[in-house]
Amino acid sequence: QVQLVESGGGLVQAGGSLRLSCATSRSIFSILPMAWYRQAPGKQRELVARITTSDTTNYADAVKGRFTISRDNAKNTVYLQMNSLKSEDTAIYYCNALAFWGQGTQVTVSS
Repeated sequence: QVQLVESGGGLVQAGGSLRLSCATSRSIFSILPMAWYRQAPGKQRELVARITTSDTTNYADAVKGRFTISRDNAKNTVYLQMNSLKSEDTAIYYCNALAFWGQGTQVTVSS
């Protein structure tokens, strides 16, 4: 069974930072691109950032210059460093590897 285990969400003031982590099995991590999505209340789930196995990255326009996705191959973990957080970043953040999803972690940014 494939598991994606997220951590690092929480409550932060606007302008602050958080780092999300997503750990998975080596078999998944080594062959699949990894991504972070988010879903705010009343909105559709949207792609935040993606990273391929060759470390090519792409970002949603709303987070470019503020968020950074990275992967640690030794730990089978992907990270999302979120800086200069805004209230509109408030959402549940999900780790994704193609058909596989994590349980989600809540990020709340207070203004």
